[in-house]
Amino acid sequence: MRGGEERSDGMFSYVRLENRVAKDHPLRPIRALVDEVLAGMSTRFAALYSHTGRPSIPPEQLLKALLLQAFFSVRSERQLMEQLDYNLLFRWFVGLSMDASVWDATTFTKNRDRLLQGDVAREFLAAVLSQPRVKRLLSNDHFSVDGTLIEAWASMKSVRPKDDGAPPPSGDGGRNVEVNFRGERRTNDTHASTTDPSAKLYKKSPGVGAALCFMGHALMENRNGLIVDAVLTPVDGHAERAAALIMVEPLADRPTRITLGADKGYDAGDFVNELRSMNVTPHVAAKEKHSTIDSRTTCHAGYRTSLRIRKRIEEAFGWIKTVAGQRKTKFRGVDRVGWAFTLAVAAYNLIRIPKLIFS
Repeated sequence: MRGGEERSDGMFSYVRLENRVAKDHPLRPIRALVDEVLAGMSTRFAALYSHTGRPSIPPEQLLKALLLQAFFSVRSERQLMEQLDYNLLFRWFVGLSMDASVWDATTFTKNRDRLLQGDVAREFLAAVLSQPRVKRLLSNDHFSVDGTLIEAWASMKSVRPKDDGAPPPSGDGGRNVEVNFRGERRTNDTHASTTDPSAKLYKKSPGVGAALCFMGHALMENRNGLIVDAVLTPVDGHAERAAALIMVEPLADRPTRITLGADKGYDAGDFVNELRSMNVTPHVAAKEKHSTIDSRTTCHAGYRTSLRIRKRIEEAFGWIKTVAGQRKTKFRGVDRVGWAFTLAVAAYNLIRIPKLIFS
């Protein structure tokens, strides 16, 4: 028999929000891990807030909402709040009841500086990796490093000479006026973006146009391909190698040697020699000419294994830039862009950890 549509709404609901989420939903183990990590950070959060005044939105809920934004590719924080208002799965993950009101999107703006000052994203990443059941998944001896470009939230039309105090040109085009760059040489020494001065012009390879961007760096352990450290810097020809040394140095403070895999961009004499002085074996892909990697490294089977596994770091970059929305950042300044990049790295680990634990 054909059913009819009932348009009258029930006045009460007797179904718990917990029962609306499937028992085998992929977010269940992720939320359990996140809640455990955030509970351990409670004291750290308390130190960031005043003990007087009106209670704020719990930072735990803010962070869980931002993780959902990365998991589900939500384009903006306003859309995130819209989803949180009617999406029962989002409410369950964040910890809002069926009848609780969502907060305004500007809450993220007001609280971001506080969380940024406390370096919460980096502490959250480290706290996830320090969980006992996660720590067993990590390699202590073999790592890989690489960098990727993060496009800045600034237009090429905002690049102007540093000594030019004149306002941007105005005309019939409104905000998007015509600008002719033909014949003009623009470099980071002479020009800067008026929208985001910390973004720099950079091109990754010959024949490719320069773009305003930052550079995100990640250190991956080779056993399961989890990211154990991340940092974001202004673009520079030496930024990848400098960031790699910063990230690997704490891991190299041990009696036994560790290995570090990397692509040909890291095959530079000063970088390789610095690694060896730190008790790190450089498993760097050798250049065809003038390579600093010699037979004392390439003769080992572990070297070839590192070169094969190091490419898995591109899988992390692909997810972070495509799914988590970090291909083009929506923030300005190295600190804010770096905070979002690090949180996206933590989100990538959270997606993979349950599969590794329960596989």
